[in-house]
Amino acid sequence: MRTHAQAVVIGGGVIGCSILYHLTKLGWTDVVLLERDELTSGSTWHAAANIHGLHDSTNISRIQHYTMGLYKELEQETGQGCGVFQPGSLYLAQTEAREHQLRLQAAKAKLYGMNFHEVSRDEAERLHPLVDYDGIRCIMWEPDGGNVDPSGVTNAYAAGARQNGAEIVRFCPVTGTEQQADGTWIVRTDKGDIATPWVVNAAGLWGREVAALAGIALPLQPTEHQYFVTETIAEVAALDRRLPSVADRDGEYYLRQEGQGLLVGAYEKDVRFWAEDGTPQGFGHELFADDLERIEDNMMRAIDRVPVVGTAGIKRVINGPMIWSPDSNVLFGPVPELQGYFCCNGIIPGFSQSGGMGLLAAQWIIEGETQYDMFAWDMARFGTWAGKTFTKARVGDQYAHRFKIHFPGEERVAGRPVRTRPVHDMQVAMGARMGLNYGWEHPLYFADVADTAGFTRQPWFDAVGTECHMLRDRAGIIDISNFAKYVCKGPGAEDWLNAVFANRMPRVVGRSCLTPLIGKRGGIAGDFTVTRLAEDEFWIIGSGMAERYHTRFFKQVPLPDDTTFESRTEDICGFNVAGPESRALLQRMTNVSLGTEDFPFMRSQRIELAGVDVLALRVSFTGDLGWELHCRTADQLRLYTALIDHGADMGIGPVGSRALMSLRVEKGYGSWSREYSPEYWPQEVGLDRLIKLDKAFLNKDAVAEVLTHAKRESLVLLHLDDADTAASGADATGGEPIFDNGAGIGRVTSGAYGYTVGMSLALGYVTDARPGDTVEVMVLGRPHKAKILEKPPFDPDGVRLRG
Repeated sequence: MRTHAQAVVIGGGVIGCSILYHLTKLGWTDVVLLERDELTSGSTWHAAANIHGLHDSTNISRIQHYTMGLYKELEQETGQGCGVFQPGSLYLAQTEAREHQLRLQAAKAKLYGMNFHEVSRDEAERLHPLVDYDGIRCIMWEPDGGNVDPSGVTNAYAAGARQNGAEIVRFCPVTGTEQQADGTWIVRTDKGDIATPWVVNAAGLWGREVAALAGIALPLQPTEHQYFVTETIAEVAALDRRLPSVADRDGEYYLRQEGQGLLVGAYEKDVRFWAEDGTPQGFGHELFADDLERIEDNMMRAIDRVPVVGTAGIKRVINGPMIWSPDSNVLFGPVPELQGYFCCNGIIPGFSQSGGMGLLAAQWIIEGETQYDMFAWDMARFGTWAGKTFTKARVGDQYAHRFKIHFPGEERVAGRPVRTRPVHDMQVAMGARMGLNYGWEHPLYFADVADTAGFTRQPWFDAVGTECHMLRDRAGIIDISNFAKYVCKGPGAEDWLNAVFANRMPRVVGRSCLTPLIGKRGGIAGDFTVTRLAEDEFWIIGSGMAERYHTRFFKQVPLPDDTTFESRTEDICGFNVAGPESRALLQRMTNVSLGTEDFPFMRSQRIELAGVDVLALRVSFTGDLGWELHCRTADQLRLYTALIDHGADMGIGPVGSRALMSLRVEKGYGSWSREYSPEYWPQEVGLDRLIKLDKAFLNKDAVAEVLTHAKRESLVLLHLDDADTAASGADATGGEPIFDNGAGIGRVTSGAYGYTVGMSLALGYVTDARPGDTVEVMVLGRPHKAKILEKPPFDPDGVRLRG
């Protein structure tokens, strides 16, 4: 066994072998995989191994399509069969919401050149004559859907990796991972130790235990999962072709052909957790006792849809473990707090995603960044707040609702609350409906209306509109405590921040600037507001959900010995008071003049409001006149109470985050993870004016190269046709394709109804289109006419913002 390697992959399941293979494909041949038992031990060997391409996330769809196309190439490259069956997949919609989901996915498939389209009932009956299609609203067809052989795929990845120079060591449990003073690692085993700059945790069911060797706690929880295979079914055996799989997610089961019978699997409501205190070290190819009564309801729905299932005996039952993250997405990426430790844990649809996951992992390790924005997978989306209680509750909810639609803006209540701030109880008493942001509870809106979710306008639609009008007509108070907040202090603060961010830091005390953070490939990795509080002190505000993610970038530039950079997100809370009467409200509470000349736009002061010390910044994400007010967490309730009390007789009250979404879209403001991501270049986003190439900063060479190229696409604001949105009862929310005369030209990144401008609006990226052009936005998968606006409909010249 080698004693040194460029990377050591721990875990010989399908994901570990794929990562090893892709590392070699990208040029790293001195790599090793260590497997505690035999390849496929754990959850890989008993997987149903279905493959499908479409996902609600466009980027996950892209990597799933890459995976589906890779298997046959892998067979040719290695000579190892992958057991690929691609008879296609039929997707059935029993409900209106499922129809909306499938039609939207079909529109995305057209935009991205993926093979997924609607078929008639007659065509569906020809494709799968054993299905009863009564009650089905629409049927989609994915010709490349199917399944693979778990062992064959895993061994094909392993064979390809070995051919390219990798080493695989079986029956070699890892006993330790020890980081050295220079950041590299020693991976310890009974067969010897390996020194490496990269440890890759792909340990599957043992991901928690392997992570713990490095002092990492991963939010993972295994469950039992059952499927069964029937005896031979005469109607199946009589066919001269393989039947397509059936995705009847409203029925909460999956079904495909296996041999001359059928395989049926289910995610039941009666969840069975397993190994809550740790996966047994000796577990390998074992299964749990059959418990089909638990999935009886799902089985009966499968029988109703495919009656021959009920006529067949059961040949075998597989009841094995799966390991889940709190949102059922993989925990993916380098651990922000540790150099050279990469996680790839908690994978559920492993055989649909293995190839893309391996490719992106290899890109991140070797090249420093993935080609797609994969924050939906990034392990940094969870922090230490995602403990065992939260994880178990969320995993139970995810399992029991595996096939439930994830609606735009949906908020699930399992495991909450996790983190609350002092004003939480007061806000709830005022009628706040709460959402979750990086563990924190925060107000979505204030009204006695249930927080329902769907693709169409929901019952809370009017309540959010009332908040928007209140703020635009008078003023509103928005809790912005979720923003990430940092303080950089010391003689080297200015130089360090200039070395991190692309814009030049403010040189005058009290001034603020907007600045991008540049990714490895020259895209927008973040957007921040930086304020100079003193000669040697700066206040930095960024995306709260991305705080752990951004840690990776901040660590790349060494801090001077005499300078500190600290997160203050937990210590400091904040409110945005915005609207035409915001100055009058705040002036009631302070002796400091807030007039335009005394307190101009993009300036800051430390002031006292109703006896509370605050840092006041003259900025507003609403695009209206306003201030951000930041105070100690201990003073939050006192400040909020004062703002509410002083505003009551002015008709000013609280505003939630859903109204803020509408208000910022009215102004055309972008938001991180929607309009801003590492995939987008500064000139495409309109942030190129903030890039100062006459100074050094993080990833400057990459962005300097990017800026020499013409824009691939442009960020635009669209007004959706009033009649179309009224007829559908829906607005764009994000992800909808944009077409021009049948040709795909872009996609929506954010959408909302602009209550105070009377328009349904969407932000999105387009190619070959300009202001004034009329295009089609595929809301609910149906074309809605839309006009590209030249200017935002609210305060296009910034008169109110700077007034």
